Amino acid sequence: MQGNEDGTRLRYRLTLASGMLECLCFAGVVFGYASLVFVLKEEDYFSKLCVSVQDINGTLTGKDCSHQDEQFSLVFTIASFLNNFLNIVNGYLFDRCGTMVTRLLGISLYTTGTLLVAFSSATFSELLFPALSCIAVGGILLLLTNMQVGNLFAAHRSTIITLYNGAFDSSSAVFLIIKVLYEQGVSLHSSFFVLSFCSIIHLLRTFLLMPRAHIPYPLPQYYTYGLNCGKANTYNVEQFERMRDGGMTVSQESNGRDNTPPAPEDGTAAQDSEKVASFRSCVLSWFFLWHVLWLSIMQLRHYLFIGTLNPMLNRLANDDPNLVSQYTNAFAMTQLCGVLCAPWNGLIMDRHKGKPLAPGETEQEADLRSSCLSLFLTSLQCLLFSVCASVPVLPLQYLTFVLQVLNRSFLYGGNAAFISIAFPACHFGKLFGVVMSVSAVISLLQYPCFALVRGALGGDPFFVDIALTILTLLVFIHPIYIFTHCRKLARHREDNTQNVSYSSRLSEAKL
Repeated sequence: MQGNEDGTRLRYRLTLASGMLECLCFAGVVFGYASLVFVLKEEDYFSKLCVSVQDINGTLTGKDCSHQDEQFSLVFTIASFLNNFLNIVNGYLFDRCGTMVTRLLGISLYTTGTLLVAFSSATFSELLFPALSCIAVGGILLLLTNMQVGNLFAAHRSTIITLYNGAFDSSSAVFLIIKVLYEQGVSLHSSFFVLSFCSIIHLLRTFLLMPRAHIPYPLPQYYTYGLNCGKANTYNVEQFERMRDGGMTVSQESNGRDNTPPAPEDGTAAQDSEKVASFRSCVLSWFFLWHVLWLSIMQLRHYLFIGTLNPMLNRLANDDPNLVSQYTNAFAMTQLCGVLCAPWNGLIMDRHKGKPLAPGETEQEADLRSSCLSLFLTSLQCLLFSVCASVPVLPLQYLTFVLQVLNRSFLYGGNAAFISIAFPACHFGKLFGVVMSVSAVISLLQYPCFALVRGALGGDPFFVDIALTILTLLVFIHPIYIFTHCRKLARHREDNTQNVSYSSRLSEAKL
Protein backbone atom coordinates (compact mmCIF):
# COMPACT_ATOMS: atom_id res chain seq x y z
CA MET A 1 0.00 0.00 0.00
CA GLN A 2 2.88 2.33 0.84
CA GLY A 3 4.36 1.65 -2.60
CA ASN A 4 1.09 2.55 -4.29
CA GLU A 5 0.86 5.77 -2.29
CA ASP A 6 4.43 6.74 -3.23
CA GLY A 7 3.71 6.00 -6.88
CA THR A 8 0.57 8.13 -6.77
CA ARG A 9 2.42 11.06 -5.22
CA LEU A 10 5.14 10.76 -7.87
CA ARG A 11 2.48 10.86 -10.58
CA TYR A 12 0.99 13.98 -8.98
CA ARG A 13 4.38 15.72 -8.96
CA LEU A 14 5.12 14.74 -12.57
CA THR A 15 1.72 16.08 -13.61
CA LEU A 16 2.42 19.35 -11.79
CA ALA A 17 5.90 19.79 -13.27
CA SER A 18 4.97 18.80 -16.83
CA GLY A 19 1.89 21.05 -16.72
CA MET A 20 4.11 23.90 -15.62
CA LEU A 21 6.42 23.38 -18.60
CA GLU A 22 3.48 23.08 -20.96
CA CYS A 23 1.99 26.39 -19.83
CA LEU A 24 5.40 28.08 -19.73
CA CYS A 25 6.55 27.04 -23.21
CA PHE A 26 3.38 26.88 -25.27
CA ALA A 27 0.03 27.97 -23.86
CA GLY A 28 0.21 31.79 -24.02
CA VAL A 29 2.75 32.44 -26.76
CA VAL A 30 0.28 34.62 -28.69
CA PHE A 31 0.71 37.39 -26.11
CA GLY A 32 4.33 37.80 -27.18
CA TYR A 33 2.91 39.16 -30.42
CA ALA A 34 4.92 42.40 -30.20
CA SER A 35 8.16 40.41 -30.69
CA LEU A 36 6.64 38.44 -33.57
CA VAL A 37 5.47 41.64 -35.32
CA PHE A 38 9.09 42.84 -35.41
CA VAL A 39 10.07 39.66 -37.29
CA LEU A 40 7.03 39.76 -39.57
CA LYS A 41 7.85 43.32 -40.62
CA GLU A 42 11.38 42.22 -41.47
CA GLU A 43 9.81 39.47 -43.61
CA ASP A 44 7.63 42.13 -45.37
CA TYR A 45 4.28 40.77 -44.20
CA PHE A 46 1.51 43.21 -45.21
CA SER A 47 4.24 45.45 -46.69
CA LYS A 48 2.01 46.16 -49.72
CA LEU A 49 -0.07 48.36 -47.41
CA CYS A 50 2.84 50.79 -46.94
CA VAL A 51 2.70 53.85 -49.19
CA SER A 52 5.44 56.25 -50.21
CA VAL A 53 5.35 59.75 -48.71
CA GLN A 54 6.37 62.73 -50.83
CA ASP A 55 6.98 66.35 -49.91
CA ILE A 56 5.52 69.29 -51.82
CA ASN A 57 8.36 69.05 -54.36
CA GLY A 58 7.57 65.42 -55.14
CA THR A 59 10.68 64.11 -53.38
CA LEU A 60 10.30 60.80 -51.54
CA THR A 61 10.72 61.33 -47.80
CA GLY A 62 9.87 57.84 -46.53
CA LYS A 63 6.98 55.41 -46.16
CA ASP A 64 3.70 55.58 -44.33
CA CYS A 65 3.05 52.12 -42.86
CA SER A 66 0.11 53.03 -40.62
CA HIS A 67 -2.18 50.71 -42.59
CA GLN A 68 0.31 47.89 -42.11
CA ASP A 69 0.30 48.54 -38.34
CA GLU A 70 -3.49 48.55 -38.40
CA GLN A 71 -3.53 45.15 -40.10
CA PHE A 72 -1.12 43.68 -37.57
CA SER A 73 -3.29 45.11 -34.80
CA LEU A 74 -6.35 43.50 -36.38
CA VAL A 75 -4.63 40.09 -36.38
CA PHE A 76 -4.01 40.36 -32.65
CA THR A 77 -7.49 41.76 -31.96
CA ILE A 78 -9.18 38.80 -33.64
CA ALA A 79 -6.86 36.25 -32.03
CA SER A 80 -7.26 37.70 -28.54
CA PHE A 81 -11.03 37.96 -29.03
CA LEU A 82 -11.38 34.31 -30.05
CA ASN A 83 -8.94 33.30 -27.30
CA ASN A 84 -11.51 34.51 -24.77
CA PHE A 85 -14.87 34.41 -26.54
CA LEU A 86 -14.69 30.72 -27.47
CA ASN A 87 -14.12 29.88 -23.82
CA ILE A 88 -17.88 29.70 -23.40
CA VAL A 89 -17.75 26.69 -25.75
CA ASN A 90 -14.46 25.44 -24.29
CA GLY A 91 -15.82 25.54 -20.75
CA TYR A 92 -18.95 23.61 -21.68
CA LEU A 93 -16.84 21.09 -23.59
CA PHE A 94 -14.51 20.64 -20.62
CA ASP A 95 -17.36 20.20 -18.11
CA ARG A 96 -19.30 17.91 -20.42
CA CYS A 97 -16.65 15.81 -22.22
CA GLY A 98 -13.74 15.89 -19.81
CA THR A 99 -10.02 16.50 -20.01
CA MET A 100 -8.94 14.17 -22.79
CA VAL A 101 -11.40 15.38 -25.44
CA THR A 102 -10.68 19.03 -24.56
CA ARG A 103 -6.92 18.56 -24.76
CA LEU A 104 -7.06 16.69 -28.06
CA LEU A 105 -9.04 19.58 -29.57
CA GLY A 106 -6.59 22.11 -28.14
CA ILE A 107 -3.55 20.22 -29.48
CA SER A 108 -5.14 19.96 -32.93
CA LEU A 109 -5.83 23.70 -33.08
CA TYR A 110 -2.40 24.60 -31.76
CA THR A 111 -0.60 22.39 -34.28
CA THR A 112 -2.73 23.76 -37.12
CA GLY A 113 -1.86 27.33 -36.14
CA THR A 114 1.89 26.77 -35.93
CA LEU A 115 1.89 24.96 -39.28
CA LEU A 116 -0.02 27.81 -40.92
CA VAL A 117 2.64 30.29 -39.76
CA ALA A 118 5.37 27.91 -40.93
CA PHE A 119 3.87 27.77 -44.43
CA SER A 120 2.96 31.47 -44.63
CA SER A 121 4.92 34.17 -46.43
CA ALA A 122 4.68 37.85 -47.31
CA THR A 123 2.60 36.84 -50.34
CA PHE A 124 0.17 34.94 -48.13
CA SER A 125 0.16 37.33 -45.18
CA GLU A 126 -3.55 36.70 -44.61
CA LEU A 127 -2.70 33.25 -43.23
CA LEU A 128 -1.74 35.04 -40.03
CA PHE A 129 -5.42 35.58 -39.21
CA PRO A 130 -6.39 31.88 -38.86
CA ALA A 131 -2.90 30.93 -37.64
CA LEU A 132 -2.72 33.24 -34.62
CA SER A 133 -6.36 32.52 -33.78
CA CYS A 134 -5.74 28.75 -33.72
CA ILE A 135 -2.62 29.19 -31.58
CA ALA A 136 -4.52 31.40 -29.14
CA VAL A 137 -7.55 29.09 -28.77
CA GLY A 138 -5.41 25.94 -28.58
CA GLY A 139 -3.23 27.52 -25.90
CA ILE A 140 -6.14 28.55 -23.67
CA LEU A 141 -7.53 25.00 -23.91
CA LEU A 142 -4.23 23.66 -22.60
CA LEU A 143 -4.37 26.12 -19.70
CA LEU A 144 -8.00 25.28 -18.93
CA THR A 145 -7.26 21.57 -18.56
CA ASN A 146 -4.13 22.23 -16.48
CA MET A 147 -5.73 24.47 -13.84
CA GLN A 148 -7.49 21.47 -12.26
CA VAL A 149 -4.05 20.12 -11.27
CA GLY A 150 -4.35 22.43 -8.25
CA ASN A 151 -6.97 19.99 -6.91
CA LEU A 152 -4.19 17.43 -6.38
CA PHE A 153 -2.57 19.70 -3.77
CA ALA A 154 -5.41 21.01 -1.60
CA ALA A 155 -3.29 23.15 0.74
CA HIS A 156 -1.76 25.02 -2.21
CA ARG A 157 -4.69 24.95 -4.63
CA SER A 158 -4.90 28.70 -5.36
CA THR A 159 -1.12 29.01 -5.48
CA ILE A 160 -0.88 26.35 -8.19
CA ILE A 161 -3.74 27.86 -10.19
CA THR A 162 -2.07 31.27 -10.14
CA LEU A 163 1.34 29.69 -10.86
CA TYR A 164 -0.03 28.08 -14.02
CA ASN A 165 -1.60 31.35 -15.12
CA GLY A 166 1.71 33.08 -14.49
CA ALA A 167 3.46 30.47 -16.63
CA PHE A 168 0.80 31.10 -19.30
CA ASP A 169 1.74 34.79 -19.28
CA SER A 170 5.47 34.09 -19.31
CA SER A 171 5.15 31.84 -22.34
CA SER A 172 4.80 35.02 -24.40
CA ALA A 173 8.61 35.16 -24.17
CA VAL A 174 8.73 32.26 -26.66
CA PHE A 175 8.18 34.77 -29.48
CA LEU A 176 11.12 36.76 -28.10
CA ILE A 177 13.26 33.64 -28.42
CA ILE A 178 12.04 33.27 -32.02
CA LYS A 179 12.97 36.93 -32.63
CA VAL A 180 16.47 36.46 -31.19
CA LEU A 181 16.99 33.26 -33.20
CA TYR A 182 15.79 35.09 -36.31
CA GLU A 183 18.42 37.78 -35.76
CA GLN A 184 21.00 34.97 -35.47
CA GLY A 185 19.97 33.48 -38.82
CA VAL A 186 17.30 30.92 -37.86
CA SER A 187 14.30 31.33 -40.15
CA LEU A 188 10.82 32.09 -38.86
CA HIS A 189 9.45 29.00 -40.58
CA SER A 190 11.98 26.64 -38.94
CA SER A 191 11.04 27.93 -35.48
CA PHE A 192 7.36 27.27 -36.07
CA PHE A 193 8.03 23.81 -37.46
CA VAL A 194 9.74 23.00 -34.15
CA LEU A 195 6.70 24.26 -32.23
CA SER A 196 4.51 22.02 -34.38
CA PHE A 197 6.69 18.99 -33.71
CA CYS A 198 6.41 19.58 -29.95
CA SER A 199 2.73 18.63 -30.13
CA ILE A 200 3.91 15.03 -29.72
CA ILE A 201 4.86 15.95 -26.14
CA HIS A 202 1.35 17.31 -25.49
CA LEU A 203 -0.18 14.07 -26.77
CA LEU A 204 2.01 11.90 -24.55
CA ARG A 205 1.14 13.98 -21.51
CA THR A 206 -2.57 13.76 -22.35
CA PHE A 207 -2.55 9.97 -22.22
CA LEU A 208 0.05 9.39 -19.49
CA LEU A 209 -0.29 12.23 -16.98
CA MET A 210 -3.81 13.63 -17.27
CA PRO A 211 -7.23 12.17 -16.35
CA ARG A 212 -9.81 11.15 -18.94
CA ALA A 213 -12.55 13.10 -17.09
CA HIS A 214 -11.78 15.56 -14.26
CA ILE A 215 -9.69 15.78 -11.10
CA PRO A 216 -12.19 16.02 -8.20
CA TYR A 217 -11.93 18.36 -5.22
CA PRO A 218 -11.47 17.50 -2.41
CA LEU A 219 -9.35 14.61 -3.57
CA PRO A 220 -10.36 11.05 -2.60
CA GLN A 221 -7.71 8.84 -1.02
CA TYR A 222 -5.42 7.05 -3.51
CA TYR A 223 -7.03 8.83 -6.46
CA THR A 224 -5.08 8.15 -9.65
CA TYR A 225 -5.45 8.58 -13.39
CA GLY A 226 -3.69 8.03 -16.70
CA LEU A 227 -2.66 4.67 -18.14
CA ASN A 228 -2.46 1.61 -15.85
CA CYS A 229 -4.43 3.33 -13.11
CA GLY A 230 -6.12 0.09 -12.13
CA LYS A 231 -9.77 -0.77 -11.59
CA ALA A 232 -9.55 -0.37 -7.82
CA ASN A 233 -9.13 3.36 -8.19
CA THR A 234 -11.86 3.87 -10.77
CA TYR A 235 -15.13 5.53 -9.79
CA ASN A 236 -17.66 8.03 -11.05
CA VAL A 237 -15.91 11.39 -10.70
CA GLU A 238 -18.97 13.37 -11.75
CA GLN A 239 -21.11 11.69 -9.08
CA PHE A 240 -18.44 12.40 -6.46
CA GLU A 241 -18.34 16.08 -7.46
CA ARG A 242 -22.13 16.40 -7.30
CA MET A 243 -22.17 14.90 -3.81
CA ARG A 244 -19.31 17.17 -2.74
CA ASP A 245 -20.94 20.26 -4.19
CA GLY A 246 -24.14 19.31 -2.39
CA GLY A 247 -22.30 20.24 0.77
CA MET A 248 -21.93 23.79 -0.49
CA THR A 249 -25.35 24.92 0.64
CA VAL A 250 -24.58 28.50 -0.26
CA SER A 251 -27.09 29.60 -2.87
CA GLN A 252 -25.40 31.99 -5.26
CA GLU A 253 -28.56 34.06 -5.34
CA SER A 254 -28.30 34.70 -1.63
CA ASN A 255 -24.52 34.84 -1.78
CA GLY A 256 -24.41 37.38 -4.56
CA ARG A 257 -27.67 39.34 -4.72
CA ASP A 258 -29.37 39.28 -1.35
CA ASN A 259 -26.28 38.89 0.84
CA THR A 260 -28.25 36.50 3.03
CA PRO A 261 -25.75 34.52 5.09
CA PRO A 262 -25.47 30.87 4.12
CA ALA A 263 -26.97 28.11 6.20
CA PRO A 264 -24.48 25.95 8.12
CA GLU A 265 -23.45 22.66 6.60
CA ASP A 266 -24.75 19.43 8.03
CA GLY A 267 -24.59 15.78 7.17
CA THR A 268 -27.85 15.86 5.23
CA ALA A 269 -26.71 18.67 3.00
CA ALA A 270 -23.82 16.65 1.70
CA GLN A 271 -26.27 14.14 0.31
CA ASP A 272 -28.66 16.68 -1.23
CA SER A 273 -27.37 17.66 -4.65
CA GLU A 274 -30.40 19.87 -5.24
CA LYS A 275 -28.90 22.44 -2.88
CA VAL A 276 -26.02 23.11 -5.28
CA ALA A 277 -26.41 26.58 -6.74
CA SER A 278 -27.70 26.41 -10.30
CA PHE A 279 -25.63 27.70 -13.19
CA ARG A 280 -28.24 30.40 -13.87
CA SER A 281 -28.18 31.68 -10.29
CA CYS A 282 -24.37 31.83 -10.41
CA VAL A 283 -24.38 33.89 -13.60
CA LEU A 284 -27.02 36.30 -12.27
CA SER A 285 -25.34 36.83 -8.89
CA TRP A 286 -23.65 40.10 -8.02
CA PHE A 287 -20.46 38.14 -7.31
CA PHE A 288 -20.33 37.08 -10.94
CA LEU A 289 -21.45 40.37 -12.50
CA TRP A 290 -18.90 42.48 -10.63
CA HIS A 291 -16.23 39.91 -11.41
CA VAL A 292 -16.97 40.12 -15.14
CA LEU A 293 -16.68 43.92 -15.00
CA TRP A 294 -13.45 43.64 -13.00
CA LEU A 295 -11.81 41.32 -15.53
CA SER A 296 -13.18 43.00 -18.67
CA ILE A 297 -11.91 46.50 -17.94
CA MET A 298 -8.41 45.40 -16.99
CA GLN A 299 -8.18 42.98 -19.90
CA LEU A 300 -9.17 45.73 -22.35
CA ARG A 301 -6.39 47.91 -20.95
CA HIS A 302 -3.82 45.14 -21.38
CA TYR A 303 -4.93 44.13 -24.86
CA LEU A 304 -4.86 47.69 -26.16
CA PHE A 305 -1.39 48.14 -24.72
CA ILE A 306 -0.01 44.93 -26.27
CA GLY A 307 -1.73 45.47 -29.63
CA THR A 308 -0.40 49.04 -29.99
CA LEU A 309 3.01 48.54 -28.38
CA ASN A 310 4.99 48.46 -31.63
CA PRO A 311 3.58 51.69 -33.15
CA MET A 312 3.81 53.37 -29.71
CA LEU A 313 7.49 52.50 -29.42
CA ASN A 314 8.10 53.66 -32.99
CA ARG A 315 6.49 57.02 -32.19
CA LEU A 316 8.39 57.56 -28.93
CA ALA A 317 11.71 56.37 -30.45
CA ASN A 318 11.31 58.51 -33.58
CA ASP A 319 11.27 55.36 -35.75
CA ASP A 320 14.76 54.29 -34.66
CA PRO A 321 14.71 50.52 -35.40
CA ASN A 322 17.54 49.73 -32.98
CA LEU A 323 15.84 51.55 -30.13
CA VAL A 324 12.50 49.91 -30.95
CA SER A 325 14.17 46.49 -30.97
CA GLN A 326 15.82 47.24 -27.61
CA TYR A 327 12.51 48.14 -25.94
CA THR A 328 10.70 45.27 -27.62
CA ASN A 329 13.26 42.86 -26.18
CA ALA A 330 12.91 44.50 -22.76
CA PHE A 331 9.15 44.06 -22.86
CA ALA A 332 9.44 40.42 -23.87
CA MET A 333 12.03 39.74 -21.17
CA THR A 334 9.77 41.15 -18.48
CA GLN A 335 7.08 38.68 -19.58
CA LEU A 336 9.32 35.89 -18.29
CA CYS A 337 8.79 37.24 -14.80
CA GLY A 338 5.06 36.44 -14.90
CA VAL A 339 5.73 32.95 -13.61
CA LEU A 340 7.62 34.48 -10.65
CA CYS A 341 4.96 37.08 -9.84
CA ALA A 342 1.82 34.93 -10.09
CA PRO A 343 2.50 32.59 -7.11
CA TRP A 344 2.55 35.60 -4.77
CA ASN A 345 -1.09 36.12 -5.58
CA GLY A 346 -1.81 32.48 -4.80
CA LEU A 347 0.05 32.74 -1.50
CA ILE A 348 -2.09 35.75 -0.59
CA MET A 349 -5.25 33.76 -1.33
CA ASP A 350 -3.98 30.65 0.50
CA ARG A 351 -2.55 32.48 3.53
CA HIS A 352 -5.40 31.31 5.78
CA LYS A 353 -4.91 27.62 4.97
CA GLY A 354 -4.05 25.55 8.01
CA LYS A 355 -5.39 28.15 10.43
CA PRO A 356 -8.51 27.51 12.52
CA LEU A 357 -11.76 28.91 11.15
CA ALA A 358 -13.78 31.48 13.05
CA PRO A 359 -16.74 30.03 14.98
CA GLY A 360 -19.48 29.19 12.49
CA GLU A 361 -17.32 30.13 9.49
CA THR A 362 -17.20 27.77 6.49
CA GLU A 363 -14.10 27.16 4.44
CA GLN A 364 -15.67 28.91 1.45
CA GLU A 365 -16.26 32.05 3.53
CA ALA A 366 -12.64 31.98 4.70
CA ASP A 367 -11.48 31.65 1.08
CA LEU A 368 -13.66 34.62 0.06
CA ARG A 369 -12.29 36.71 2.92
CA SER A 370 -8.72 35.98 1.80
CA SER A 371 -9.54 36.86 -1.82
CA CYS A 372 -10.42 40.49 -0.93
CA LEU A 373 -6.79 41.55 -0.59
CA SER A 374 -5.84 39.83 -3.86
CA LEU A 375 -8.65 41.53 -5.78
CA PHE A 376 -7.75 44.94 -4.35
CA LEU A 377 -4.00 44.63 -5.08
CA THR A 378 -4.76 43.54 -8.65
CA SER A 379 -7.00 46.58 -9.15
CA LEU A 380 -4.35 48.93 -7.72
CA GLN A 381 -1.64 47.45 -9.96
CA CYS A 382 -3.78 48.03 -13.04
CA LEU A 383 -4.38 51.65 -12.11
CA LEU A 384 -0.65 52.29 -11.67
CA PHE A 385 0.15 50.46 -14.92
CA SER A 386 -2.43 52.52 -16.83
CA VAL A 387 -1.08 55.80 -15.43
CA CYS A 388 2.50 54.93 -16.46
CA ALA A 389 1.40 53.77 -19.91
CA SER A 390 -0.33 57.14 -20.42
CA VAL A 391 2.85 59.17 -19.92
CA PRO A 392 4.62 59.60 -23.30
CA VAL A 393 8.17 59.24 -21.94
CA LEU A 394 10.19 56.41 -23.47
CA PRO A 395 12.44 55.49 -20.46
CA LEU A 396 9.34 55.33 -18.23
CA GLN A 397 8.09 52.42 -20.33
CA TYR A 398 10.52 50.13 -18.51
CA LEU A 399 8.45 50.68 -15.36
CA THR A 400 5.29 50.24 -17.43
CA PHE A 401 6.53 46.84 -18.62
CA VAL A 402 7.19 45.73 -15.02
CA LEU A 403 3.77 46.86 -13.80
CA GLN A 404 2.09 45.28 -16.82
CA VAL A 405 3.53 41.81 -16.28
CA LEU A 406 2.92 42.02 -12.52
CA ASN A 407 -0.71 43.02 -13.00
CA ARG A 408 -1.31 40.54 -15.78
CA SER A 409 0.04 37.64 -13.72
CA PHE A 410 -2.20 38.63 -10.81
CA LEU A 411 -5.22 39.23 -13.05
CA TYR A 412 -5.65 35.88 -14.77
CA GLY A 413 -4.52 33.73 -11.86
CA GLY A 414 -6.82 35.65 -9.54
CA ASN A 415 -9.68 35.30 -12.01
CA ALA A 416 -9.50 31.50 -12.13
CA ALA A 417 -8.86 31.16 -8.38
CA PHE A 418 -11.83 33.40 -7.49
CA ILE A 419 -14.20 31.41 -9.70
CA SER A 420 -13.03 28.17 -8.07
CA ILE A 421 -13.63 29.71 -4.63
CA ALA A 422 -16.92 31.54 -5.08
CA PHE A 423 -18.87 29.00 -7.15
CA PRO A 424 -19.47 25.21 -7.23
CA ALA A 425 -16.76 23.18 -8.95
CA CYS A 426 -19.30 21.51 -11.25
CA HIS A 427 -19.80 24.89 -12.97
CA PHE A 428 -16.13 25.95 -13.11
CA GLY A 429 -15.58 25.34 -16.82
CA LYS A 430 -18.83 27.01 -17.88
CA LEU A 431 -18.42 30.02 -15.59
CA PHE A 432 -14.78 30.46 -16.60
CA GLY A 433 -15.92 30.32 -20.21
CA VAL A 434 -18.70 32.88 -19.74
CA VAL A 435 -16.40 35.31 -17.92
CA MET A 436 -13.76 35.07 -20.63
CA SER A 437 -16.33 35.28 -23.45
CA VAL A 438 -18.03 38.41 -22.12
CA SER A 439 -14.66 40.05 -21.49
CA ALA A 440 -13.68 39.12 -25.06
CA VAL A 441 -16.65 41.02 -26.47
CA ILE A 442 -15.66 44.07 -24.46
CA SER A 443 -12.02 43.68 -25.58
CA LEU A 444 -13.16 44.30 -29.17
CA LEU A 445 -13.24 47.97 -28.21
CA GLN A 446 -9.46 47.95 -28.62
CA TYR A 447 -9.77 48.09 -32.40
CA PRO A 448 -11.98 51.22 -32.61
CA CYS A 449 -9.68 52.76 -29.99
CA PHE A 450 -6.69 52.03 -32.22
CA ALA A 451 -8.54 53.43 -35.25
CA LEU A 452 -9.41 56.57 -33.26
CA VAL A 453 -5.76 57.07 -32.31
CA ARG A 454 -4.56 56.53 -35.86
CA GLY A 455 -7.21 58.77 -37.35
CA ALA A 456 -8.76 61.63 -35.38
CA LEU A 457 -5.96 61.82 -32.78
CA GLY A 458 -3.16 61.81 -35.34
CA GLY A 459 -1.31 58.87 -33.79
CA ASP A 460 -1.24 60.30 -30.23
CA PRO A 461 -3.01 57.92 -27.82
CA PHE A 462 -2.83 60.28 -24.82
CA PHE A 463 -6.57 61.03 -24.55
CA VAL A 464 -7.54 57.37 -25.06
CA ASP A 465 -5.07 56.37 -22.33
CA ILE A 466 -6.54 58.96 -19.94
CA ALA A 467 -10.08 57.72 -20.65
CA LEU A 468 -9.05 54.12 -19.95
CA THR A 469 -7.29 55.15 -16.75
CA ILE A 470 -10.48 56.78 -15.48
CA LEU A 471 -12.46 53.69 -16.52
CA THR A 472 -10.03 51.55 -14.52
CA LEU A 473 -11.31 53.11 -11.28
CA LEU A 474 -14.48 51.01 -11.67
CA VAL A 475 -12.57 47.79 -10.97
CA PHE A 476 -12.32 48.70 -7.27
CA ILE A 477 -16.05 48.01 -6.92
CA HIS A 478 -15.44 44.25 -6.95
CA PRO A 479 -13.04 43.94 -3.96
CA ILE A 480 -15.11 46.47 -1.99
CA TYR A 481 -18.27 44.42 -2.61
CA ILE A 482 -16.60 41.17 -1.51
CA PHE A 483 -15.19 42.89 1.58
CA THR A 484 -18.59 44.27 2.66
CA HIS A 485 -20.21 40.89 2.01
CA CYS A 486 -17.68 39.12 4.25
CA ARG A 487 -18.18 41.76 6.96
CA LYS A 488 -21.94 41.16 6.89
CA LEU A 489 -21.42 37.42 7.20
CA ALA A 490 -19.07 37.96 10.17
CA ARG A 491 -21.57 40.26 11.90
CA HIS A 492 -24.36 37.75 11.29
CA ARG A 493 -22.29 34.93 12.84
CA GLU A 494 -21.49 37.14 15.83
CA ASP A 495 -25.18 38.02 16.31
CA ASN A 496 -26.14 34.35 16.09
CA THR A 497 -23.49 33.43 18.64
CA GLN A 498 -24.74 36.10 21.02
CA ASN A 499 -28.35 34.99 20.54
CA VAL A 500 -27.44 31.37 21.24
CA SER A 501 -25.49 32.40 24.33
CA TYR A 502 -28.36 34.57 25.59
CA SER A 503 -30.90 31.77 25.00
CA SER A 504 -28.67 29.33 26.85
CA ARG A 505 -28.35 31.62 29.87
CA LEU A 506 -32.09 32.28 29.83
CA SER A 507 -32.81 28.54 29.82
CA GLU A 508 -30.43 28.00 32.72
CA ALA A 509 -32.12 30.82 34.67
CA LYS A 510 -35.54 29.25 34.17
CA LEU A 511 -34.25 25.92 35.41
